[in-house]
Amino acid sequence: MKKTVLYIFFLGITTNLFAQGYSRAGDWKKYRNEVFVSMGTSQFLGDLGGRDRTGTHYSPADINFSQTRTAFGAGFRYRVQKWFNVTGTFNYLIVKGDDAETQDPYRNNRNLNFKSNIFELMGRVEFGYSSARSGNRYSIKKTLSSRVHKRNWNLFGYTGLGAFYYNPKGRESNGQFVALRPLHTEGQGLPGGPKQYTNYSMCIPFGIYYKVTWDKVWSVGVDICWRKTFTDYIDDVGTSYYDPVALQAAYGKLSAVMADPSKGAIAGATKPDGNGIPAQRGNIQKDSYVSFQVTVGYTIKKQKRKKARLRSKF
Repeated sequence: MKKTVLYIFFLGITTNLFAQGYSRAGDWKKYRNEVFVSMGTSQFLGDLGGRDRTGTHYSPADINFSQTRTAFGAGFRYRVQKWFNVTGTFNYLIVKGDDAETQDPYRNNRNLNFKSNIFELMGRVEFGYSSARSGNRYSIKKTLSSRVHKRNWNLFGYTGLGAFYYNPKGRESNGQFVALRPLHTEGQGLPGGPKQYTNYSMCIPFGIYYKVTWDKVWSVGVDICWRKTFTDYIDDVGTSYYDPVALQAAYGKLSAVMADPSKGAIAGATKPDGNGIPAQRGNIQKDSYVSFQVTVGYTIKKQKRKKARLRSKF
């Protein structure tokens, strides 16, 4: 009889300790709201700059690390389910491209350059996996179980829709930067030229993030996001070279200079062909950009409602 009692007691203690490492069903609902900040790097993927080879435009394979710039962000995340979140973010990114930094013959000879600040608002839906481990349920401190189970992790992929502002600037021969859109470098607004582009566009993000959370509230993670945009003019390069004489007459000498600062290493590369067809200045494919950021977050725990006290009438 004593052995039976001891066995039941031991079994109860073991089961109790094992259960401490896991969260109660629905416990995650107390931790739905999270705010976070991020910091990292950004990279432009478009016509200008890139790796020392052709055929890699607009893809991560074309990243030139010398053109990597800074990215900052902040956001708010709401957990709809353990595997599904909705998130809003604001990002400030700097992107840059410079043909002089690549040894690809055509782009190096073209010799165009730009930089731009990007201000981005994005809404996204996130799907993935969140581990269910939690802290020590009964506050039994300084145990291996408590230390291990205070940490959990999340791995999510996401997509969504974003809007952003950009304003490409080019570097003159004296090193000064000048806004390129007012110069109409591809003949925007002139006969046969394209329509003038705006400083605003939309993008579709595709990304993934991984984060580790301590004590259910503090988290550190990494976030990688690639954006496909709906503009070809983040770098002010989109179609063909325009007649420099007409550019200078309409918009001034600086317009013609910034439209074609080529080195002249490839004969006729910026001139019309025998049929009068203008030389290609850029690719009609839409631009994209990518960011890699480290995130730090804080989850706001839902407070318990205070029970109303019944007051005696007497």
